[in-house]
Amino acid sequence: MLTFFRRVSKSKVGTWIMVLVVVAIMGGFAMADISNFGSGTLGFGMSSGTLASAGGETVSERDMSDAMQHRLQQVRQERGDADYASIMSDFGPILDELVNQRSLLAFADKYDFPLSKRLIDAEIAQIPGTKGLNGQFSEQSYRTFLAQQHLTDSQVRQLLSADLARRLLITPVAASGHAPLGMATTYASMLLEERNGEAAVIPADAFKAGLQATDAQLQQYYTANRARYMIPEQRALRIARIGPEQVAGLAATDQEVMAYYNANKATYAPTDTRSLSQVVVPDQATANAIAARAKGGAALAAAAAPAGANAAVTTLADQTRQAYAGVAGDQTANAVFAAASGAIVGPIHSDFGWVVVKVDAVKAGGGKTLAQAKAEIATKLNDEKRKSGIEELVDKVQNALDGGANFTEAVGEAKLPVSTTPLVTASGVSRGDASFKMPPELVPVLQSGFQMAQNDEPEIVTLANNAGYAVVSPAQIVPAAPAPIASIRAQVLGDWVQDQALQRARVAATQVASKASSGMTVADALKSLGTAVPAVRPMTAKRIQIATSQGPVSPALKMLFSLGAGKSSFAPIPEGGGFFVVKVDKITPGNAIVAPQLIAQVQGQLGGVASQDYAEQFITAVKRQMKVKRNNSAIEAFRARLATSGS
Repeated sequence: MLTFFRRVSKSKVGTWIMVLVVVAIMGGFAMADISNFGSGTLGFGMSSGTLASAGGETVSERDMSDAMQHRLQQVRQERGDADYASIMSDFGPILDELVNQRSLLAFADKYDFPLSKRLIDAEIAQIPGTKGLNGQFSEQSYRTFLAQQHLTDSQVRQLLSADLARRLLITPVAASGHAPLGMATTYASMLLEERNGEAAVIPADAFKAGLQATDAQLQQYYTANRARYMIPEQRALRIARIGPEQVAGLAATDQEVMAYYNANKATYAPTDTRSLSQVVVPDQATANAIAARAKGGAALAAAAAPAGANAAVTTLADQTRQAYAGVAGDQTANAVFAAASGAIVGPIHSDFGWVVVKVDAVKAGGGKTLAQAKAEIATKLNDEKRKSGIEELVDKVQNALDGGANFTEAVGEAKLPVSTTPLVTASGVSRGDASFKMPPELVPVLQSGFQMAQNDEPEIVTLANNAGYAVVSPAQIVPAAPAPIASIRAQVLGDWVQDQALQRARVAATQVASKASSGMTVADALKSLGTAVPAVRPMTAKRIQIATSQGPVSPALKMLFSLGAGKSSFAPIPEGGGFFVVKVDKITPGNAIVAPQLIAQVQGQLGGVASQDYAEQFITAVKRQMKVKRNNSAIEAFRARLATSGS
């Protein structure tokens, strides 16, 4: 509905002046954790170039680099192949919004608006990513947040300052927008206007009869529409795989398996775990007495009892030597693990006192003999050998290429099998062999193959999912060109017939619209064509149907409300294939007095339009007062470099 009001009023209402600043540049970070903002650079080494200035603030090439990179990241979420050239239409609006942002900051600084460090600190503390586990601001969380978002503290503060300036300066101005009741009533009445009319479709198919093209006509049409029949560049690629199949014969010998086993005996040796009881006392005499009683047959707890509270007994179940050494020290662990089950060990002096230990149980488990471990070791060594073998083949081919060898010589020396694709497009489709499909793992090879010139050195491409490598070189390059007319004659003929029929249909639509505007009904005007076309359909609608439509509005409906009473016109059918003719028979003005709720709704929306106008006028005045200057030559140079930089 808002779009409709702008159209009918012919207002020069600008867009919400800071929307791009907050959404496209700041990414909504002040309220949503700056979760999508990136601050990388384009790599042009331009950190000091100035594109525009406002008061004491500037927009540098680095600022535009960051903003355009962020915009590219957004677009790539929908189109993964997007590059800077594809988003250059956004360059101007983004630069404008950066200038607006800097102008507001300069204005706030000049007139001492409260953008203090304390105020910015408070804003930072509200960012979710800066809070610790207790929900309060944490310096460490803030540092982590900056690292994750690739931002500096100064960048965050500048962005928050800009958002605060927007809220403090523009929001109060925009909030004052208001539309008078009389204006709202007039617009609401326009929405209730009703129109009655007629619509007819004049299809091109109705005018195809008798159309026959001569060879000269087809050739002329083909020449004039060569771009329609372009075949994209095609290439036949030579591919030599370097993968598991080339090294399948490599295997570990029995001697290598045995050497590995001997070098890793600790891995395959049986494990020895022990359940222990121990008592630690501060002096050797007490420990000697406990050990004597325990060795005499008393349980360790009973043996320790006379020593009182200073001799508490602890139990440790299923201890490995390493684990127990961490508790009692290496000396005690060595002695305990050298003793038999049931033995009393000690006293032994440790860092904690004198230790007496009883070995309650011994469990010997795990471990593998050479015969048991042979298959496992062979598999491991085979994998390592084959990986090394693949890398050696890659090095061999690369060394040959570096030495000046061509594709055939390099892969021939490495004895690699070679396959050649049929002519394919950059998407891997073969026009000559519909059954051909490029294997998914070779997609990187296809991409590299189409980036190379005919005489470029072959490339070794890494394949995904550990599929190995592939050497690629173009065997044949067929530049993009129109398909020969002989191979697509039927298609060209069909297009010529359709084009001629459309021309006839246009003439017919012109005649019908002209006669209908002169007072004839559309139905009678159609009869005068002498060609069978679909019957006329009546049309009845209110203007509000256009304003409140949730989807595309029918062009015929738009035309019904763009013509005067008794007038007729025509337009192409959006899907192609003909034309439609619309005539307005009756216009019934609306009366919004009977719809007070609609008046209130319209008044609110017109107030929004007024708010946007106020905001636009305010920022224009701010820029004028801050004496905004643009370095047009630097802007155009930067735009050109960016457009050709790829990604």
